[in-house]
Amino acid sequence: MAPESEQNAACEVAHGNVEPTVETRTLLAVFASPVSGFLLTYARDLGYRTVLFEPDPARAAEARGGGFDVVGTAPELDDSADVVVTDHHRTELGTALFAVLAHPARWIGVLGNPRHPGPHRDALAALGADRSDIDRVHRPVGLNIGSRTPPEIAIATLAGLLADRNGRPGGFDF
Repeated sequence: MAPESEQNAACEVAHGNVEPTVETRTLLAVFASPVSGFLLTYARDLGYRTVLFEPDPARAAEARGGGFDVVGTAPELDDSADVVVTDHHRTELGTALFAVLAHPARWIGVLGNPRHPGPHRDALAALGADRSDIDRVHRPVGLNIGSRTPPEIAIATLAGLLADRNGRPGGFDF
């Protein structure tokens, strides 16, 4: 059992009385979508540096002003970055993911229904991506909480990222 001083400090953080010490981390959402706005807004509240990678200039222009950076090409990412592709129907899926895979991001995932095959695998293979790089991409993304709406999907996604980052399985297994 932790000493009483450590327990008290943990309680202060848990109750919002003290800001926890968190390493700098980035959340890159790929593609402007109904989910990406909520995802980046909530991630900012969790202490992430938030960035939207939107290669379409018109969509990028519409997304500006959301409180997060908007870039047209994959930014430099280090091994603390998490990446979530928020629209698996976009024609740029393969090229956007290929660009992201050039960086040592900590975690990369693509939103989508787990009952359907992920189109990212074929798109990346067609671009010549190594199987080991293709296997870095997770699908499905987030915790299985029955999410249906963009805000719910964003919450489930962030909860899954936090569980993974903290070495936890998510769900109700403690």
